[in-house]
Amino acid sequence: MTDSLSNTGANFESIKHVESGVEFWSARELMPLLEYTKWEKFENAINRAIVSARASGANIPDHFPGAGKMVLTGSGAEREVVDYHLTRYACYLIAQNGDPRKQAIAQAQTYFASQTRKQEVGEQRKKELERLNARNKLRETEKRFSGVVMDRGVDQQGIAEIRGAGDQALFGGHNTASMKQRLSIKPSQPLADYVPTVTLKAKDLAAEMTTVNTLEKDLAGKDPMLDSTPKRTITTKKGTSCPGSVHWLLSTQSITLLRRQKCPTVSLHTS
Repeated sequence: MTDSLSNTGANFESIKHVESGVEFWSARELMPLLEYTKWEKFENAINRAIVSARASGANIPDHFPGAGKMVLTGSGAEREVVDYHLTRYACYLIAQNGDPRKQAIAQAQTYFASQTRKQEVGEQRKKELERLNARNKLRETEKRFSGVVMDRGVDQQGIAEIRGAGDQALFGGHNTASMKQRLSIKPSQPLADYVPTVTLKAKDLAAEMTTVNTLEKDLAGKDPMLDSTPKRTITTKKGTSCPGSVHWLLSTQSITLLRRQKCPTVSLHTS
């Protein structure tokens, strides 16, 4: 089964065309690969695939653009026949809508299913790596920040207050302790271990800005540094602040939560 799947993949990739960096497959070349001998029957599978694509909201011309193809007739003359320049997604849909009695169709369905799974796993790993890098970057930034402010007379308690003020600005008025409570995080656990990648990057930017402000303005002591913490507010079209802005940064549920509050987010202002 593995060899058969490998062969299917190799055959499929062998007929791929690339023009201007864009890959596509000729429907006429794909047809025999899927064990179709008559264009009319294969075009029926294409039309079913188009219906599926349209139902999923895909833009049909993007995936099934029509194209002419010159072929030789029995007399040796050339004539143009209907063809399609198919995307990988279009090929997948054709296999899904093909005749399941054909062995090549069954193998193609299995091949595309395995490729889809590989892509999903790869994308998940990419997201995990991005988050890990953002978390490590934030850790290094906070380490540098702590070193800078400690050299300027701020103790651990003061550092915690400055970070809390930064979180309060970032999370719509909720400080670090409040956020941990809202997210059911133990007080001893770092908040950064539980927030999304975008929030890690925002926290990293805030810490970087506070460090830069401290050095450029030659600040000393907790209070001046608290004043230098970046202030953030999310505003609406009417210019009013929006409560609950924490959810905008924390999860994909944000839009729903903000809509429930009738608060259409427009921009994030930093000062």
